[in-house]
Amino acid sequence: MTTNKFLNLYSHDFARVAVAIPNCRIADPAFNAAETIALARQAEQQGAVLVAFPELGLSAYTCDDLFHQRALLDACEAALATIVEASATLSPAMIVGLPLRVEHQLFNCAVVIAGGRIQGIVPKSYLPNYGEFYEMRQFSPADNTAIRQIQLFGASIPFGTGLLFEVSNLPLLRFHVEICEDVWVPIPPSSFAALAGASVLVNLSASNVVVGKAGYRHQLVAQQSARCLSAYLYTSAGKGESSTDLAWDGQGLIYENGELLAESERFLDHSHVIFADVDLERLSRERMRQTTFGQSVRRHADEVAKFEVLRFELALPLDQALPLARKVERFPYVPADTKRRDERCTEVYNIQVQALVQRLSASKISKVVIGVSGGLDSTHALLVCAKAMDRLNLPRSNILAYTMPGFATSDRTLLQARQLMQLVGCTAAEIDIRPSCLQMLKDLGHPYAAGQDQFDITFENVQAGERTNHLFRLANFNHAIVIGTGDLSELALGWCTYGVGDHMSHYNVNASVPKTLISHLVRWVAETGAIGGQGSDVLLNVLSTEISPELVPGKASGKPEQITEDVIGPYELQDFNLYYILRYGFAPSKVAFLAFSAWQDKTKGSWPHDEKIVRNQYDLAAIKRNLAIFLDRFFRTSQFKRSCVPNAPKVGSGGSLSPRGDWRAPSDSDATVWLNDLANIPD
Repeated sequence: MTTNKFLNLYSHDFARVAVAIPNCRIADPAFNAAETIALARQAEQQGAVLVAFPELGLSAYTCDDLFHQRALLDACEAALATIVEASATLSPAMIVGLPLRVEHQLFNCAVVIAGGRIQGIVPKSYLPNYGEFYEMRQFSPADNTAIRQIQLFGASIPFGTGLLFEVSNLPLLRFHVEICEDVWVPIPPSSFAALAGASVLVNLSASNVVVGKAGYRHQLVAQQSARCLSAYLYTSAGKGESSTDLAWDGQGLIYENGELLAESERFLDHSHVIFADVDLERLSRERMRQTTFGQSVRRHADEVAKFEVLRFELALPLDQALPLARKVERFPYVPADTKRRDERCTEVYNIQVQALVQRLSASKISKVVIGVSGGLDSTHALLVCAKAMDRLNLPRSNILAYTMPGFATSDRTLLQARQLMQLVGCTAAEIDIRPSCLQMLKDLGHPYAAGQDQFDITFENVQAGERTNHLFRLANFNHAIVIGTGDLSELALGWCTYGVGDHMSHYNVNASVPKTLISHLVRWVAETGAIGGQGSDVLLNVLSTEISPELVPGKASGKPEQITEDVIGPYELQDFNLYYILRYGFAPSKVAFLAFSAWQDKTKGSWPHDEKIVRNQYDLAAIKRNLAIFLDRFFRTSQFKRSCVPNAPKVGSGGSLSPRGDWRAPSDSDATVWLNDLANIPD
């Protein structure tokens, strides 16, 4: 049962929602109600908690003056009664559309039904009276009445546009309903509803199709969900509506904070339902982080105060494993889609280059000093320096690059460093740091200086410090600045030596770029020729080199003794953990649930660069083990290093660990609460 609970999306503040596109018959409410119930049962079978149907779906939208026929209106109410009765044995909340008579007026309404009763009724606010729509001929707008309760089926039902619906046993699910034209106006009712706490916005629409309208609907719904930091469900009518003057494509959309989660296939001949898993906690976290959202609540307090919250409970499918249907990217920093990945790499690379150009221009310095190890990070930093010199119309010889072999430098990385410097066309030099390191070890009285194989942290850091000392003095001597190479992943895990090595420089171009993204940036440069010339094979060789600090001599010839990921875990998993903990502040148990969804099966889902990267998969035990490493290093042992880092450009939202930017934390905090949450993850 514990495992099932952990593997159930509702345990992690997700909600599966649905948009239904039924075939309809004009002026046949009984048929339309039967289709509605059948689709609601499909939604229930898939574990959905909410399902939305089209505008005026029980009557059909295209009834025109038939809406004033009593027989049709009576039949619509009878059809509604059958749906309410059926809902007693259905778990999802349903939102259906129909015409309703209220106080001698006719309203275009959305009815929220759950648990065998009507929870509330929302009339349409804005009635189009232009183009092909003349709704004011039949209907009254919502503000034509002050009625707040109506009698229907022997019950008193809340009525009005100021209604919010909250599922009490899923409290982050508070939803609001508007109808078609309501979202096409400058300030939709849902904007104020979001400020009043609605996390899911629902639009019952009919919406005929003309050329270009489908694309505009995407823009409209995407922007409304993004501005409101919400999910947005959009329905529209499909087959069965009248084609007297119009056509209907049945476009259903589900967006979350500007991101498309699901879209129906248009112009289908059969009824269908689309589903999406909405991350309610993510929306809540975004509103918490974006403090201007709260300022907007204050500014529009009068509108917000008009809303009433109606609470009801639903039967959630909590006693079973219900995995996410939502796509979770394995590499949250690296889009799997080729076009989006190329756009991301172009953007990040240019941000890094522009920032370095600005720093050099402002300081009136025309030279840079960089240490080149032949590994991934220094390779990319060197590529950024090359493009920056091009942008400044300076020769690449102004890049003073040094490779500095030490006690454990491999032949492979030394060769790659030499090839890289030649490829870029910089001023290349080689400094053997072993003599100066040996002198320091002698000064310290270290056993290695007396011939003993003692490879401790002092032995390692003497080499890191000696390299940095050389780089800074070389920069002084040449009136240059030292370019840092350490990346975001290393900062997160504290995988750097305090004050020297990858930790310290005059300016660090990589500090907000995670390791997984750096590898794809290098591949992108290789494939696109972004710095010109040949040599992509050199860059690809760097990508295939095992990541190692190369500070401890290997026991086997040519094989590094230290493998970084053996100590701190796979970077691909740790970058996943970093993204969701840094960007959203999710609990470790939820991060593990997301990681399991993304990484449990390497044959499923898409991969960036397809066959060009190694495909790994991880079971829950491996995810839990590596997450424990991340939490301890991130929250307990590494903040003091992050509290004093050089200037560096931020390349992504929520993607910086600078104490001057996205992350300000005490250096002596404890990881207990995060490590305790690991107990919620099954072994």
